[in-house]
Amino acid sequence: MKIIGIDSAVLKVPTPKPIALQYPEHRLIVATVSTDDGVTGFGYSLAFGGGGAESIHVYLETRLKPLLLGQDPLFVERLWDRMYRGDGGIRRVGVAGYALSALDIALWDIVGKTAGLPLYKLWGAVTDRVPAYGSGGWASYPVDELVAEAQRYVAMGCRFYKMKIHHPDPRVNRERVEAVRKAVGDGVGLMVDVNQRLDVLAAIRQASLLEDLGLVWYEEPVLADDIAGCAEVARAIRIPVATGENHYTRFEFRELCERRAARYLMPDVCRANGFSETLRIGHLAAAYQIAVSPHVVHELSLHVVAALANGFLVEFMDWVPADLFTGIPRCEDGQFRLPDRPGHGLALAPDADKKYREA
Repeated sequence: MKIIGIDSAVLKVPTPKPIALQYPEHRLIVATVSTDDGVTGFGYSLAFGGGGAESIHVYLETRLKPLLLGQDPLFVERLWDRMYRGDGGIRRVGVAGYALSALDIALWDIVGKTAGLPLYKLWGAVTDRVPAYGSGGWASYPVDELVAEAQRYVAMGCRFYKMKIHHPDPRVNRERVEAVRKAVGDGVGLMVDVNQRLDVLAAIRQASLLEDLGLVWYEEPVLADDIAGCAEVARAIRIPVATGENHYTRFEFRELCERRAARYLMPDVCRANGFSETLRIGHLAAAYQIAVSPHVVHELSLHVVAALANGFLVEFMDWVPADLFTGIPRCEDGQFRLPDRPGHGLALAPDADKKYREA
């Protein structure tokens, strides 16, 4: 089997309310890998809020695509290493990591289809159902929208909900968390996300105001680049720290593990160099007794969590329009059942490319 073509594009996809209050649109960098056997693989990366999508697309087309044409797509590890090492002057983080991820996801889709297996079974399944947490709670939401979103996820059966704490006054952040706690009750686990907005001392002060609320985790307390600072926060507070969405390689995650900087790791399959590297990160975390709860794109992350004994939750951010994908799993009683379709089970819906492709 040989790769004979790679078609890629940027899709500009509007978001619904309430997330549109924060991000009116997202962009997907999609790639379809074609083979001489007629099997195709579909992959994509999600550029949150659209940031950097065009750069990711150019890098994929000009630097990575030529490395795959004419190659056997079933040799995923070899091709991943070929892409990872193919540009000695650019690390596989940021733009390059997103681009590699889209292609790696497509290659694994081909492998699963060729084997006739969904990816989680191909990798050695732990479960065929994965629980989810509802995610959103952006700082731009007024309190009534915040509470309504949390209640909507709880009504779908989600037993966990994550919200942002971005207000410069830590007391206001506590008030917003308390409002959600009062609305959903003590039976729902709450997480909060700082999104790298604080320094070490401010992160510790904010956590001290929230420690009595029984939070599941305290996410990205400091800049992702500052792993030592994250570890300092983790040692100083009584809420478990989660981080990882802005880390891209197993080497970064190894340092997070060695420094005991987090109890939950959150690699993003669309950033962390695809399924291949995300699985390595998951197995690495297991050696440190650290749980893995991947960042967003639950429709892809499900396969990773279902194949890891230390998999925890997927992040369910309900924004995808009904006419974007076919085969997207539904949340039922707070869980997603893994699809039985070979590969990752997703495809662009008819006319989605035409409707959303950026001119």
